[in-house]
Amino acid sequence: MAAKKKILIRIGSLRHGGAEKVLVTLLKNLPKDQYEIDLLLNLHSGKYLAEVPSWITVLYLNKGEMITTNRLQDLPVKAFRVLYQKVLKMFPKIFYQFILKGKKYDIEFAAIHGMRDEILNSPLKSSKKIIWIHNDLKKTEFHHYTDEEIRKFFGFDKIMVISEKIQHDFGNLAATEKEKQKIVRIYNPLDTEEILVKSKAGSWKLEVGSRNLKDEIPVFISVGTVFPQKGFDRLLKVHKRLLDEGFSHKILILGDGYDFENIKKLKEELGVSETATLLGFTDNPYPYFKEADYYILSSRYEGFPTVLFEAITLKKKIIATDVSGVREMLEDGKLGLIVDNSEDGIYDGMKKALQNPEDFKAYSAQLENYEMPFNLENSINAIIRIMDEL
Repeated sequence: MAAKKKILIRIGSLRHGGAEKVLVTLLKNLPKDQYEIDLLLNLHSGKYLAEVPSWITVLYLNKGEMITTNRLQDLPVKAFRVLYQKVLKMFPKIFYQFILKGKKYDIEFAAIHGMRDEILNSPLKSSKKIIWIHNDLKKTEFHHYTDEEIRKFFGFDKIMVISEKIQHDFGNLAATEKEKQKIVRIYNPLDTEEILVKSKAGSWKLEVGSRNLKDEIPVFISVGTVFPQKGFDRLLKVHKRLLDEGFSHKILILGDGYDFENIKKLKEELGVSETATLLGFTDNPYPYFKEADYYILSSRYEGFPTVLFEAITLKKKIIATDVSGVREMLEDGKLGLIVDNSEDGIYDGMKKALQNPEDFKAYSAQLENYEMPFNLENSINAIIRIMDEL
């Protein structure tokens, strides 16, 4: 029997984000008799930790909850974590010797683009290196990647991308045919069966403000980590604008993140607390999806919004801003309404839903017998093939 391939996978934490979810879905579906995997987290934290299979070794640099505020009492811990990670990044040989105990790996895998330099600077020169790009790097929130910065990703043996748009951007920057061959598009592995089962689970009190979701007023749901990227501020402002124009409806936002308090404050400033609810994080958002009338993606940018995959699986009426991955997922507007990536675009889409709900019947008809071109088995097999052939 062939020796198991030794793989090191790196990611920041296993918090409730799209990249974290798809990584854990991958880990749950890998054959344990083929691989020996060490999963290295910067922070031993996040809801998906509990789902990591027991045969995978979880290592970490820091332990404890993610610190998303700048409260005085949190600053020493926050500063220590940052400094510790910086020192380890600066001295990779020491890091590999002491944290990883001198272990040799066949493959080193950056599960997010933010781990690029950590993997490329590895002292293990013989290991094959893979990176998984989940975002449109030309539009990321903290770091608008220049062409020169994106070119550095070609130091990897394989660049896994999750949408046509990202594949196209990388393809344009490939200097040789060999570099072009490094880019491979793989749809995120997500479990449709799990989504359908969870959508029927439990008894849920689905409320927005003081009113039940099941009354006659249309409900728009949006799900995601509460970052500026997700555009929940735009969604609330449009909500207020439409209410002022006499369009009765409700908004339900599911998710948590460092911007949560700002969004909560904006909701109060706009005076929409009775019609908009920030539910925070929930383990199972799918019953809420199911009960709401419309799914709305208000994002400023994305890579390939996995949440739309969930909305399609649950056959929701969809309104989505025109960000990376949306045209591909919604088949150029056949499966849902694509709007301009702006506050006005979101306004136009929601107003159309409230004014002419019958216009959405065509999308519902398309979704009725729609079969996903991307499924769990195909994605997992494609990733296994990459790891086995390297």
